[in-house]
Amino acid sequence: MSLYRNIVWFIKGMREYTRSGFENASKGFVEKDLDVSMVGRSFMITGANSGIGKATAMAIAKKGGTVHIVCRNKERAEKAREEIISASGNTEVYVHVLDLSEARKVWEFAEVFKKEHSSLNVLINNAGCMVNQREMNSDGLEKNFATNTLGVYILTKCLIPLLENSRDPRVITVSSGGMLVQKLNADDLQTERAQFDATMVYAQNKRQQVVMTEVWAKANPQINFSVMHPGWADTPACLSSSSLVISGSGCAQRLPRRCLSSIR
Repeated sequence: MSLYRNIVWFIKGMREYTRSGFENASKGFVEKDLDVSMVGRSFMITGANSGIGKATAMAIAKKGGTVHIVCRNKERAEKAREEIISASGNTEVYVHVLDLSEARKVWEFAEVFKKEHSSLNVLINNAGCMVNQREMNSDGLEKNFATNTLGVYILTKCLIPLLENSRDPRVITVSSGGMLVQKLNADDLQTERAQFDATMVYAQNKRQQVVMTEVWAKANPQINFSVMHPGWADTPACLSSSSLVISGSGCAQRLPRRCLSSIR
């Protein structure tokens, strides 16, 4: 990470990702824009058993949408499903158990889903991870890359045909502003040559997601592709770490826990 990128990220973060950034952005928020019905539309959300994914699933369910929550842990996913149904009164909430770090399983899941469902209006790539030490999955791939980049790539690419046949299709990927500290390193996607630093690996993964989204958008103009940073998010992933996390799905940069009170 260059000094220039670090400074740019810090300034942008202080201006846009803190309380003042939220307050400035909220001036343009029109609440009635959310007064829409999701009845008849289907959504797939990865990592929806907690945090941003769960909040998204809850909001969609309350507006009548069909929600497919994709999670690694079946017990937690089922608990989230029960809570969403109880709060929304919408029973069209379905659990799918999948580990995004396992490439073949992601492909198999997507292929089965396409056969069993006639449409999918929106895919929300929310799940992610930040493994602090270099770990390899069963395919010999670095686990952060396998989950945050390759898993997202395979799931999205496999579901594009189904999305294309659906009304007003969209793909939304939850990236992170932390990607600003990294340029795409196409020659070292799994951080095999550079020193392994979990936060920088995560930031590189998030840069990779942004680049993939740009490519998908050009190749599939009939689908609306978006990539976004949710801002400073007070999620379980944040609270369980030694620092605050800049993303709904993992960690791209760290902020001391003492700063929590100033940005909530």
